[in-house]
Amino acid sequence: MLLETPPSRGPVADAALQIGHMLDFAVLTLLAGLRSLRYRRFPWRECVHQMWFLATVTTLPAVLVTVPLGVMVAVNIGSLAGQLGAQGYGGAVVAFVIVGQAAPLICALMISGVGGSAICADLGSRKIREETDALEVMGVSTVERLAVPRVVAATVVTVLLNGVVMAVGIGVSFAFQVIALDNSPGSFLGALTEFSRLSDFMVAEIKAAAFAVCAAIVACYKGLTVKGGPSGVGDAVNEAVVLAFVLVFIVNVVVTELYTVIVPARGAY
Repeated sequence: MLLETPPSRGPVADAALQIGHMLDFAVLTLLAGLRSLRYRRFPWRECVHQMWFLATVTTLPAVLVTVPLGVMVAVNIGSLAGQLGAQGYGGAVVAFVIVGQAAPLICALMISGVGGSAICADLGSRKIREETDALEVMGVSTVERLAVPRVVAATVVTVLLNGVVMAVGIGVSFAFQVIALDNSPGSFLGALTEFSRLSDFMVAEIKAAAFAVCAAIVACYKGLTVKGGPSGVGDAVNEAVVLAFVLVFIVNVVVTELYTVIVPARGAY
């Protein structure tokens, strides 16, 4: 199946049509992945290569963003808790902020802005060189051969990266509150373990996986439907990053609201 960019029909119609095409592409990618596993032709080598590439380009930036974020959280929480006389609840707030929201969003921004732009540029350059058309002529599905391994690689890397970011964020916040703010290590860890639950960490990983799937789907779709030569590739990369960011925040709101409904807050039951 050759992927083509739909003709222009006006801004609103184009946006609606593009959303429909992306949903169709997402379903097509899912079916292609299941088919490749069923017939034992999943491109593992390409998937591992993409995993290594995404890990190398996203891990260090994510950690560098997490360190000042952990310090900022520790400073703000320490100052506010000191005013309220609740210094012992710093660990609980860190769990809510870093585990529940900050860590998955940092990973999503990294995989969308760094990894997603690289994926879109790679596929877009192959598209304008007509490599994808040549694969289709030879009977090789570009979705199965190119898109599926990149979506899987982005999901795996983002889930693992989310664990690293959570550990770094909590560790930096703990160290800053204990060393710089002279708070009690026991009270920090006690509040952290008392108010955080295993389900919080699981939902954070689910968020990271959902964000990665959205970002990778958008990047692959934009890359495989690019038109207009090298300038079209640049436009596709910009559009892919913006669309991925928008989808990430929408999915974050939906998953967060569903989690609060399904799993009541501690003390609410």
